[in-house]
Amino acid sequence: SPPGTHPSLCRRSPPLLGLLPGRLSVFPLFLLALLLGLGSLLWLQLGCSAEGPLPSGERSRGVPRQPCPPPAPLWPPQDEPSWGPHRLALLVPFRERFEELLAFVPYMHGFLSKKRIRHHIFILNQVDHFRFNRASLINVGFLESGNDTDYIAMHDVDLLPLNEQLDYGFPEAGPFHVASPELHPLYHYKTYVGGILLLTKQHYEMCNGMSNRFWGWGREDDEFYRRIKGAGLQVRRPSGITTGYETFQHLHDPAWRKRDQKRIAAQKQEQFKVDREGGLNNVKYRIESRTALNVAGAPCTVLNILLECDTNETPWCTFG
Repeated sequence: SPPGTHPSLCRRSPPLLGLLPGRLSVFPLFLLALLLGLGSLLWLQLGCSAEGPLPSGERSRGVPRQPCPPPAPLWPPQDEPSWGPHRLALLVPFRERFEELLAFVPYMHGFLSKKRIRHHIFILNQVDHFRFNRASLINVGFLESGNDTDYIAMHDVDLLPLNEQLDYGFPEAGPFHVASPELHPLYHYKTYVGGILLLTKQHYEMCNGMSNRFWGWGREDDEFYRRIKGAGLQVRRPSGITTGYETFQHLHDPAWRKRDQKRIAAQKQEQFKVDREGGLNNVKYRIESRTALNVAGAPCTVLNILLECDTNETPWCTFG
């Protein structure tokens, strides 16, 4: 043992120190730790993906983008005048797709911030035991989004806009379908209004929101198209976008996440009808909790929502 060192202290030294030179001083140790830290940061930057489309092979498999650690903000706070007078409530119906959520929130926060779109992201998390009801969740999100937002985006969590020319501004002239049929990677029929749809709050109220009768996957946005028409509104779509089906990245992997497409009893006939009575006026729910959350530095609010179902009206809300 070196002079002045008790032998028992040497015996209790951590094994890692045995790998280091015997006379290593504090400064080289500090330098080594600093180099390891810089190396870790470099690895994180190389391991995550920057903005832009994924390679075609990964896109086809629905691989979600790993969000990078957020850089220092390049935009001023949203309360500055350069952001304009309107504020968007981004309503994201959600259940259990956490890997998609981790990619979606930081990506959309950065995308909208670069465009100076004042926004608040609401994750509408259905926590009851009924089948998923996208339309009812959007109704709840609308009612809970607060008076500081004056328009909404009905936005799928698995769809990321890749073209910065896409307009997310205030849709004063009428509903604006961002994910239009000629751009969406999957759905191309002319009456399609799903994926990403912007409306002023006034226009959404004119439609009485969306029908609450659609439990399971599909058809609720087709019914909402009829409501838009019935309210005398005209759907507008992007123009001048030249990126075609590469305009969006679709994160969903159908092999991993199966669609709940089961049609039970009268649901087969009801899914094609217009609901002339229900919507915002009769959605029944309870907010279990409301949580402010940061995902890789991007803020959002998670609403844990318990929907209610009248099994006499819509027995297909359960699998029983």
